[in-house]
Amino acid sequence: MEIRFLLFLSFSAFFLMDATTAQMPGFVSLDCGGNDTFTDDLGLEWTPDDQLLYGETTTISVANQTGKQYMTLRHFPADARKYCYTLNVTTRTRYLVRATFLYGNFDNNNVYPKFDISLGATHWATIVISDANTIEVQELIFLASDPSISVCLSNATTGQPFISTLELRQFNGSIYLTQYENQYYLSVSARINFGADSEAPVRYPDDPFDRIWESDSVKRANYLVDVAAGTEKVSTRMPIDVNNGERPPQKVMQTAVVGRNGSLTYRMNLDGFPGSGWAFTYFAEIEDLAPNKTRKFRLVLPGMPDLSKPAVNIEENAQGKYRLYEPGFYNISLPFVLSFRFGKTSDSSMGPLLNAMEINKYVKKNDGSLDGSVIASVVSVYSSAEWAKEGGDPCLPVPWSWVLCNSDPQPRITSIKLSGKNLTGIIPSNMMKLSSLVELWLDGNSLTGSIPDFTGCADLKIIHLENNQLTGALPSSLANLPNLRELYVQNNMLSGAVPSTLLNKNLVLNFTGNVNLSKGRSGGSNNKIIIGSSVGAAVLLIATISSCFLLQKGKKKYPKQDQLELPLPAQRLVSSLGSAAAEAAHCFILSEIEDATKNFEKKIGSGGFGVVYYGKLKDGKEIAVKVLTSNSYQGKREFSNEVTLLSRIHHRNLVQFLGYCQEEGKSILVYEFMHNGTLKEHLYGPLTCERGINWIRRLEIAEDAGKGIEYLHTGCVPSIIHRDLKTSNILLDKNMRAKVSDFGLSKLAVDGASHVSSIVRGTVGYLDPEYYISQQLTEKSDIYSFGVILLELISGQEAISNESFGVNCRNIVQWAKLHIESGDIQGIIDPSLCGKYDIQSMWKIAEKALMCVQPHGSMRPSMSEVIKEIQDAISIERGAEAAREGNSDDISRMSMHSSLNTGSMDLGAARLV
Repeated sequence: MEIRFLLFLSFSAFFLMDATTAQMPGFVSLDCGGNDTFTDDLGLEWTPDDQLLYGETTTISVANQTGKQYMTLRHFPADARKYCYTLNVTTRTRYLVRATFLYGNFDNNNVYPKFDISLGATHWATIVISDANTIEVQELIFLASDPSISVCLSNATTGQPFISTLELRQFNGSIYLTQYENQYYLSVSARINFGADSEAPVRYPDDPFDRIWESDSVKRANYLVDVAAGTEKVSTRMPIDVNNGERPPQKVMQTAVVGRNGSLTYRMNLDGFPGSGWAFTYFAEIEDLAPNKTRKFRLVLPGMPDLSKPAVNIEENAQGKYRLYEPGFYNISLPFVLSFRFGKTSDSSMGPLLNAMEINKYVKKNDGSLDGSVIASVVSVYSSAEWAKEGGDPCLPVPWSWVLCNSDPQPRITSIKLSGKNLTGIIPSNMMKLSSLVELWLDGNSLTGSIPDFTGCADLKIIHLENNQLTGALPSSLANLPNLRELYVQNNMLSGAVPSTLLNKNLVLNFTGNVNLSKGRSGGSNNKIIIGSSVGAAVLLIATISSCFLLQKGKKKYPKQDQLELPLPAQRLVSSLGSAAAEAAHCFILSEIEDATKNFEKKIGSGGFGVVYYGKLKDGKEIAVKVLTSNSYQGKREFSNEVTLLSRIHHRNLVQFLGYCQEEGKSILVYEFMHNGTLKEHLYGPLTCERGINWIRRLEIAEDAGKGIEYLHTGCVPSIIHRDLKTSNILLDKNMRAKVSDFGLSKLAVDGASHVSSIVRGTVGYLDPEYYISQQLTEKSDIYSFGVILLELISGQEAISNESFGVNCRNIVQWAKLHIESGDIQGIIDPSLCGKYDIQSMWKIAEKALMCVQPHGSMRPSMSEVIKEIQDAISIERGAEAAREGNSDDISRMSMHSSLNTGSMDLGAARLV
């Protein structure tokens, strides 16, 4: 269903700009937070967004950034609302909308923001700022289906949502025409100018549509690496005929790279992928070939042999030199890490040539709330009111502040809360068309006229119309609402008699304060509360207080919440967790432990904490018994800490705590026995040779351990910071499923506090450097340690080594970062994996690991985000594993092709325009 409700936005003051008022037709350039209109060095006219009512403006200063539009920004509260810009467009016309974000530490907090941006009801992207001085750019290509669009910011995870610029660029004719454009947008992932003569991008006026063509000379991690030997830049000053297809600018087509050794090879990351995308290459023969020379080549994509069949002969395909030829794929499934190669055919004398490339990802449009057009007509009546100017879809991606919606893919409005909003006039009749409405709050306004017929809202349960100026009778049709349970109409100007059908209905009904409204005759049951006078209201209040008192008297009494009463002979544990936590901890007697371990016969582990022994209880349950050696105050505190914490946490990815024992000076903890030891032993310990673990198993172990940590961070109240994550504290059961152990150093987070001040403890190599310096512990300290574990899973190397990392590196983070950021991931992959992995999944984990070990905690992802990346890598790896084994059913199940995939266009096929 097409959303039409945006029409009402032409009345709102939060910002409207007619595209035709910009310097060029269809061009809008908003300087967010700016104060005046100006023209930049490119000849683009910028307009301030000073008509926007919401948000605050800030001036920033960033080194080497001279663009006036980047010296200001607009930021918004980190609340549950969305904040929208609206731009007028021409329907059935294609546009590019571009939003940019330059943080510049505008809030003086160095908390890198993370929030969502949406186009109407469709989630466009998640903005993740990782560098205060780098501009984040998001571009979306869309076919306008309504006369205006809304670009909204919402869902701040960290920091405050903000925006630096918002731009709209109109395309002509059939540029970016696809058969999917009514259901999908195109999110720009890559637009590359090969052979560029500088690092500066090419854009307006060289590109009349102001697309940004990024130079292949830009040096950054995982952007156009693995460049083949023999790759050379070539250029020409001859004009290029680009008047077909997507019309890339002449300046882009006048440069290229050539594979003198017969191939062009690159690897790059594609933001937003894996997924289905639109991918085209742009060729023009710009070298003067001798009569006996030929240039023919093929595209080679790993794992996609069918795409490697068509051969390209640029001059022949373009029907002449210096003419554009743009083969590509309207719909192709691409990975996150794209490796591609152009290789010359056997009958070609010249290597391949490449001028430019463009890759966009399909983003499924969300048609938004089914009530969009209805609520738009309601809001248009009150267009000058501030509450009517929130913009965007009423339900997605987050609802307006005064509505609630259900969770359907195309949601319906279930609640309207406009109490005390200075509403005047009659109740809008279109409000009765909201068929899923459950609650309606219009009390405390100045509404006039009669109460309308609500029978179109069969789900209504609660209606608040009190304290208005409504007149006329109380409609008997209200009794026909099958779910109505509360009706408040007091303090209006209603007249007549209350319908008997309402009096006989099982509901709370208050009609006091209507001088000319009288109670009619009532028959039937008494299971209702009717408030017809102030005396009735008082009776209800007294009854409510009495029932609350009776309920309180019947409540079970519990011990005080500041005592944890464990029957420990040697000491008492004191905790804020309460005695309920102790009830889950079984107190073993020493003789029971001695029998189970055969007097501590079989030692299975040791460390600074003490020794671990194998045991078996009388019921056959295998156990691990940890005997703490330290009898110091610190040792006793860690013992108490672990008992207290483990008594209250239960998760399948945390080692199960069975109980404790404290007799004869011994402090003992009892756990379930984990048959396959520690992750450390399997990566570089005694079990490496006999039971080495493959890549997909390592990913599954990372997922298991991550879920355990995620539970500690988000599933416990208050949350728990482990503080000593390392491979020796990740244990493996008989099925090789991982569980996190050892909570002796763990700390409870403090509700409402950003950190816990704590003496630094942990293990060298895994210790968060920010925590080490500041002594301020946060959940992000665990994230750092987990990032180190991910690097160990990739490399099979220990966190600290004097030999493995070369003369300049002692720790795995420095060593891995040098390799990964230079594109050399092969240099850190564990040789024992023997090449049995998909390089895309490996890159995914490597890059997420680097995010985890960022120097500042605010730059690190949450554990939930890390788990999502691990799960994506597992999906990639399972698909690759199925392909290696030739299992077509598994390949089908794990395919990353979306439902819109109808096959890929031959590389050499003609482009439809």
